[in-house]
Amino acid sequence: MPELSHRRRLLVLAICCMSLLIVSLDNTVLNVALPSMERDLGASVSGLQWTIDAYTLVLASLLMLSGATADRVGRKRVFMAGLVVFTIGSALCSLAPNLDALIAFRMVQAVGGSMLNPVAMSIITNTFTAPRERARAIGVWGAVVGISMAAGPLVGGLLVESVGWRAIFWLNIPVGLAALLLTLRFVPESRAPKARRPDPVGQVLVMALFGSLTYAIIEAPNSGLAHVAPFAAIALAALLGVLWYEPRRDEPLIELRFFRSAPFSGATVIAIGAFAALGGFLFLSTLYLQNVRGLDALHAGLWMLPMAVPTFLCAPLSGRLVGSRGPRLPLLVAGCAMTASGVLFAVFEAETSNTTLFLGFLLFGIGFGFVNSPITNTAVSGMPRTQAGVAAAVASTSRQVGQTLGVAVIGAVLAAGVSASSYRDTFVSAARPGWWIIAGCGLAVLVLGVLTTGPWARRTAEHTAERLQAAEVRDAAGVVS
Repeated sequence: MPELSHRRRLLVLAICCMSLLIVSLDNTVLNVALPSMERDLGASVSGLQWTIDAYTLVLASLLMLSGATADRVGRKRVFMAGLVVFTIGSALCSLAPNLDALIAFRMVQAVGGSMLNPVAMSIITNTFTAPRERARAIGVWGAVVGISMAAGPLVGGLLVESVGWRAIFWLNIPVGLAALLLTLRFVPESRAPKARRPDPVGQVLVMALFGSLTYAIIEAPNSGLAHVAPFAAIALAALLGVLWYEPRRDEPLIELRFFRSAPFSGATVIAIGAFAALGGFLFLSTLYLQNVRGLDALHAGLWMLPMAVPTFLCAPLSGRLVGSRGPRLPLLVAGCAMTASGVLFAVFEAETSNTTLFLGFLLFGIGFGFVNSPITNTAVSGMPRTQAGVAAAVASTSRQVGQTLGVAVIGAVLAAGVSASSYRDTFVSAARPGWWIIAGCGLAVLVLGVLTTGPWARRTAEHTAERLQAAEVRDAAGVVS
């Protein structure tokens, strides 16, 4: 990629952030619309889970393929293709006649979305090469998630109340078209010097792992363990297949050597835990505010602001802290705040009082605002720039896997405990195990933030980077490693 002026680099960052905005906004807006979709389409709790998880599942399955493909054929080219497919998928979602069609069209959206976030992060990594400048750029990137969380509930609530839930998908069309035209004009093309070969076997194994595991979790409360046991067995076999097959390939879909770096491994697990907490938090909060408290979509969206605004404000602060002091402090703040929020709901039933509900939302927003920048920065820093797309895709995949599992597990726990005949009376007690899971995810962020940011962890990162760079040199020289 040619050296760009400061103004041009900022413009590239803004364009990449537009892609993140439509993907993130789509998820937050959709959560506010869930009760309306439940009534209009006659969906069950598991049906609502699938409207979210069908998207995140396909996204998680294809992110690494998209990242590697972008490194091979051109990041700008893949990014533009993603904008086209995502925009078309959004238009189809707005026309869905039933729940099954909506789930299918959400999967089309996800195919496009898989080409956006990891590729955009790879573009940012190759545009902002100075570590401090890159950390601040990633902080801005994380702030866009806060913007989507702040704007999503309000915009979604207004659209659902005034037009209907279908209008939430219309938002993506003008933003997607604008981002496409700006990308065509201003984003330079870049690719890895050495093209990575496709890995179809690895791709099939990853899709089998994520798909069968998610299906088993979501359907277990309704169908029973006997029905989902074969899918759990497929997930286990696919996991073992990945661990056996991928290290034997010269250019695997999943670069398992990355995980020799303790910070990278920690960031991956932290991403899964943090986004599992986010997925479960939004799912439980939305259903409670509208189905138990009886609020309309707009007022439910207003209640989400105590979580969304701190996320927006804390994300750039976290990016600056990562750039100046490293990832430990932001991760400690994130872990403490998310754990406290989960405990507040699990122990003190925070949702039953306006004061504690506000405090619980505020704490979670602070925690989630601080967690995103250290995840992303740790994932891409220290890795060879030629594999930036793959490294960023692993980080993005971890987020989507976490959100998928969070909605699946916490939704399944809720479905198993809530009574259809006395929904409002049983919701709080049925949701309590879910809040404990969210608290546990926050605790995992805290503990891993301490363990994977010390001197020994940095040494493993340096050693891993040296080995990866040495392997690249050997490959370039035609030496079989």
